[in-house]
Amino acid sequence: MYKEQNKDKGGALDTNKKYPEEPSKKSNSKIYFFIIAIAALLATNVYFYVKFKSSGEKLYTMAIQKQDLQIEIDRIEAELDNLVAQKVAGVDSTMQASEIRARESISSLRTKLENQTISEEDIQVATREVARLKGDVSTLRLALNELKIRNEILQRENQTLTRQVSTTDKKVTALSQENTELKGKVTVASALKVSNIQVNGISISKKGKIETESRSRRIDQLQILFSVADNVLTPKGNKEVFVRVIDPSGNLFGDANNMFYVHGEKLQYTFKETISFTNNGEEYQFLWSQDKFKKGAYTVLLYNDNAIMGRASVVLR
Repeated sequence: MYKEQNKDKGGALDTNKKYPEEPSKKSNSKIYFFIIAIAALLATNVYFYVKFKSSGEKLYTMAIQKQDLQIEIDRIEAELDNLVAQKVAGVDSTMQASEIRARESISSLRTKLENQTISEEDIQVATREVARLKGDVSTLRLALNELKIRNEILQRENQTLTRQVSTTDKKVTALSQENTELKGKVTVASALKVSNIQVNGISISKKGKIETESRSRRIDQLQILFSVADNVLTPKGNKEVFVRVIDPSGNLFGDANNMFYVHGEKLQYTFKETISFTNNGEEYQFLWSQDKFKKGAYTVLLYNDNAIMGRASVVLR
């Protein structure tokens, strides 16, 4: 029946006639679609791979930068602590303010770097701040070093000055001591000394006649005769002479209120007289009376200007 339908009108079969090709065209379209889809998927995968890889490298780089910044901050803080620990004398308010600002910057930078959402721009800002902070600490270190050097120079100058003052003080002390010794020598040299001294017992008659007497019961007074040696160091003028009279028993005649000094020591005197010193070898006479003289040796000592002038004794029978 099929053959009958494909015969031409003349009853012959047409062998050159083509059949439809629709199924083959549809298959090719599907293949092209799958190829395009696969290519798009590959391109998408490549894009996300590249993007993920770039993002990962950026995060890794930022992590390394954060770590480096934290290490640098630790170093700066350690250096700052070391500078403060030196306790350099003379640190002024400006240096103290620099230290405070540096520590505030360190605290602020640590807070920023600990933030997990820190951006690349924040890292760059922190890098600049760390560089500035490093420069500030370096400036502070230089200032402290200069101050330390100045302190050392001043200390050496003070030590030198102290040695000079000490040397000067020693010289002044030595000169003062020499002056004192010289003054003492001059005082000793200028003290009046008797060239000769004699003590006699004398009796005075009713007519006023004076005779030398050695018998104690007949003696009215002790006569003290002395002359003063010449001394160019002693100025001329009135000189006060203190006299101490000691009896044969060793007792000093005198009043408890009659006191004078000899080389700083307080002594009691029997009586005192004033003489006129002319540096011409004059002879002087003192008379001292007593109600009753006893047998034995009487000793007389003369003093002037805190020094002894001379001494003599007389023995009464």
